[in-house]
Amino acid sequence: MNKRIGFVDYNLENFHANVYLSSVRNELKDRGYEVSGCTAMLADTGRAWAHKNQVRYFDDVEHLDQNVDCYVVLAPNNPETHLELCQQVLPMRKTTYVDKTFAPELTTAQSIFDLADRCGTSVQTTSALRYTNIQAYVDEIGKANVQHMVTWGGGSSFGVYAIHPLELAVSCMGAQVDSLMRRGTGDRSQLLLNYTSGRTAVVNVYTNSATAFAAAVTTDKSTRLITVADSTLFIDMAKAILDLFDSGKPSIDRAESLMIRQILDVAASADALKGFVTL
Repeated sequence: MNKRIGFVDYNLENFHANVYLSSVRNELKDRGYEVSGCTAMLADTGRAWAHKNQVRYFDDVEHLDQNVDCYVVLAPNNPETHLELCQQVLPMRKTTYVDKTFAPELTTAQSIFDLADRCGTSVQTTSALRYTNIQAYVDEIGKANVQHMVTWGGGSSFGVYAIHPLELAVSCMGAQVDSLMRRGTGDRSQLLLNYTSGRTAVVNVYTNSATAFAAAVTTDKSTRLITVADSTLFIDMAKAILDLFDSGKPSIDRAESLMIRQILDVAASADALKGFVTL
């Protein structure tokens, strides 16, 4: 019998809902999962999406919960709704993946983790850019050997897409960032990160341009430039979600998730444009 996933969203008509549903039904069908139900804040749109995709729609999480074993909280472009959605889902005490961006700011991110702890619910969040050939290379050479990284990413806006090249850096170098500076607020923006160990990273966010996700990884011996193999990017992300559901235990240090949110908060401040801000 398949394990049952419930989609909980703000507006189910979005790319992530479609691509994760497709992955579970097609490329990952042998993993033994199905999307057995869904609900959304925008109910009319949610019902239409559910009907189109042959997924059962429920008016609320209480009724959905009787038909699922685990949850995916979506709303990828509406992180301001994640706390409210998690307040409905996490008390059900079923393993939950929360889509990027986890929260609109650090205080809310910590509140979601605190709620999960009080409920005894396993929860994990990440950008899809955590599961790429770049991380595979870093695993091969050893995370501790990475002395410097430069990452690149595009997208339509800094607010929505900066998390992706930032996730590349933090997932490969860890959460021990002690200061940062931002250069540029237009379509070309850079985050300069200083680590406590003297290591460094530069995160380039080049919006409204044909900029591939990529990274240059520097060790004591060499620098290697790697472009993300994006053809299976969201399938690999869906695999990681199913791995979470299989184990029932997060595989990501939440300190990294919180550091990513803290960096984004500080990067949005006027002080970060003037010089390095201590975290």
